[in-house]
Amino acid sequence: MKIKDIITVLEEMAPLAYAEDFDNVGLLVGNPENESNGVLVCHDALENVIEEAITKNCNLVVCFHPILFSGIKKITGKNYVERAILKAIKNDIAIYAVHTALDNHPQGVNNIFCNTLGLINTKILIPKQQFLQKLVTYTVPENSEKVRNAMFEAGAGTIGNYDNCSFNSEGFFTFKGNEKSNPTIGEKGKLHTGTEIKIEVIFEKHLQSKVLKALLMNHIYEEVAYEIYDLQNSHQNIGLGMIGELENEMDEKDFLLHVKEIMIARGIRHSAFTGKKVKKVAVLGGSGSFAIKNAIQAGADAFLTADLKYHQFYEAENKLLLADIGHFESERYTKNYIVDYLRKKILNFAIILSEENTNPVKYL
Repeated sequence: MKIKDIITVLEEMAPLAYAEDFDNVGLLVGNPENESNGVLVCHDALENVIEEAITKNCNLVVCFHPILFSGIKKITGKNYVERAILKAIKNDIAIYAVHTALDNHPQGVNNIFCNTLGLINTKILIPKQQFLQKLVTYTVPENSEKVRNAMFEAGAGTIGNYDNCSFNSEGFFTFKGNEKSNPTIGEKGKLHTGTEIKIEVIFEKHLQSKVLKALLMNHIYEEVAYEIYDLQNSHQNIGLGMIGELENEMDEKDFLLHVKEIMIARGIRHSAFTGKKVKKVAVLGGSGSFAIKNAIQAGADAFLTADLKYHQFYEAENKLLLADIGHFESERYTKNYIVDYLRKKILNFAIILSEENTNPVKYL
């Protein structure tokens, strides 16, 4: 199996288009045309993880955090990033990162977080904006079903838990082809009138070329009329953070002790207790201070995230319990999810969970 074939599976799990603009996801090091002899899945592709991959005969390392995040001008081995890259290149090991492509996925990092805590009735905390487009096209009734189905197959027409969604209306059309035209119906040089079906579907914007290709290949007209619009709608199933509910409300201290145990957190920093029970919980794996207001607006009783600064704890305003459980801790089960996903999709192939602990934060 080639590395590019494994990448196809990874991008089904976490489409690169879901990633934030600031991020650096996808294949960071290596040739996608190379044959893979095994995959090592880790949290951070550090030098010791690359060494582990060598030992375990894996030439593709799939990491959550990208080892290459911002541009570098030299690779001399002077820091941990350059040393990891040098070792990977020297040993012909590819590195692929998922990061915010999986953060934004409805089954990704924050869903894993919620499931671990046993939250129910979950939904996205900060839905992704300006990610949807709408296509409108026109065809004769006898061609409409074929066109619709082709666009559905390409990924159009999915709204939340529903697929094959479209709006169709009937109208009256006119056209007259010039001498160079070759009309499928009617004759060139003559005005033609008839009935058409207007088809409207929405899709995630990264699917545009695929949806257009499906439209053009299955439409019977010589010249296909279509319109594409950017929508201002939020994408309710894709975005950062999640919010859900505990099956049974808990005291704030008991809740934090529960979180500490289940997320294996060595220490939790938190805002002052509000004196209220915890039922509704917002989570955002990794650095999530920017979402404090979103959690408050969503009516959360508690918000679990990481990397909070001193003054950001004041932002709780006694409206919710704000807790920093640690960056690594909030994402710790992500690599297990990636391994499970790959093993289900790629059978009889070495998919190995890294045994290296790459958490840089230590506790006394």
